[in-house]
Amino acid sequence: MDGEALVLVTGASRGVGAATVQALVHAHGARVIAIARDGDRLASSLAGIACERVVADVGTAEGRALVAQAVAGRPVRALVNNAGLFRSRPFGAWSMADLEEVFRVNAHAPLLLVQELLPLLAAAAPAHVVNIGSMGGVQGSAKFPGLVGYSASKAALACVAECIAEELKERGVRCNCLSLGAVDTEMLREAFPGYQAPVTADQVGAFVARFALEAHKLLNGKVIPLALSTP
Repeated sequence: MDGEALVLVTGASRGVGAATVQALVHAHGARVIAIARDGDRLASSLAGIACERVVADVGTAEGRALVAQAVAGRPVRALVNNAGLFRSRPFGAWSMADLEEVFRVNAHAPLLLVQELLPLLAAAAPAHVVNIGSMGGVQGSAKFPGLVGYSASKAALACVAECIAEELKERGVRCNCLSLGAVDTEMLREAFPGYQAPVTADQVGAFVARFALEAHKLLNGKVIPLALSTP
């Protein structure tokens, strides 16, 4: 089953997502579907990588349906919910539209994608869902001005992981959340200009790849900080 089953990675066109796909293919020989909204960037970031590519916005019902169509009934051994939306606003400038968008992408879409793929995850049981969160969403961690909507959406994503683990344990689907600290990605540089992160996307991607394939043998429903530092 493992040799036939797929690993899906959303937000695979850059940063940790692209690095995770590369590690899954090169270090583990996994069969991967890489998913992202930007088809040109997906193609360029993963040029030469032996994986399937799906251009889809998993924040929409149409995008999630495209993913399910691409899977085409094959079992899914792991789903890495890495796609995320970063928003920064001065306090007082957040709108309902801002909050709805950031929660739709960062918290709602991963839950709905798991629902869409549940029969295929259950077919590969024990399967693993990995939510890629943020230290900004961990209670008691450092918080930063301008990021209340983003951080709150990542806190929701962590709770989603805990709840999915309970909802699906009888189906053999396990779920954990990795809350990332400072990683050298475009998103971090946008959020904290001039800050030099202590770890690279490739380092984190290698960890996420192995975690997705192996950690569910020992962990379920856990929210795990993965951070040397936060800015």
